Amino acid sequence: MIERILPGRVVAYETFTDPPDAVLLPEEEPLVRGAVPARRDEFRTGRHCARRALAGLGFAERPLLRGSKGDPLWPETVAGSITHCAGYRAAAVALTEDIVSLGIDAEPNQALPGGVLEAVALPEEQVRIEELLRGHPGVRWDRLLFSAKECIYKTWYPITRRPLGFEEATVDIDPVGGGFTARLADRSVRGVPGAPRELTGRWTAGDGLVLAAIVRPAGH
Repeated sequence: MIERILPGRVVAYETFTDPPDAVLLPEEEPLVRGAVPARRDEFRTGRHCARRALAGLGFAERPLLRGSKGDPLWPETVAGSITHCAGYRAAAVALTEDIVSLGIDAEPNQALPGGVLEAVALPEEQVRIEELLRGHPGVRWDRLLFSAKECIYKTWYPITRRPLGFEEATVDIDPVGGGFTARLADRSVRGVPGAPRELTGRWTAGDGLVLAAIVRPAGH
């Protein structure tokens, strides 16, 4: 599914199960030591997807450790992103000579829990989501908005190494064309070298999921 919304320069690998050959490398085991089984499963399969995707770029198997913010530590010449939710795991990677940063996110096509939309969406976004839910049933637009904002952070952080709150990006979703645009708040980009003022992404829905992706080309 994820390949529907990624350009050809990005290599992706996805799975709808936790395959038995998805194992952690010894260096990765401490990262989920003591974690509950469900967390271990999503972590090891996410790393499995990442290694499969990296193999598509010609990289040999290697451990993928974790940065201070929980972000995967990719090879120096690689931009990448991992996502997982119930029944789905995926990773996408690209060479930084082509893609400076990218973010992918998958979520169940279900309503957000109570109170979450108000926590992640600006008032104008909440109004727009209500309009989409009435006018375009079948997609949980509240969940897709959450997914898009996850992609924004995953794309933003490798470029800026700065935190970004949900309220610092305003998202406009195209319900027909399969795209979305995010405008970053002036206070977020001011004085931050390389910080994008706008990010564009793609989304898709199917098999009980909503998926979103942002790809930031090098030299954009």
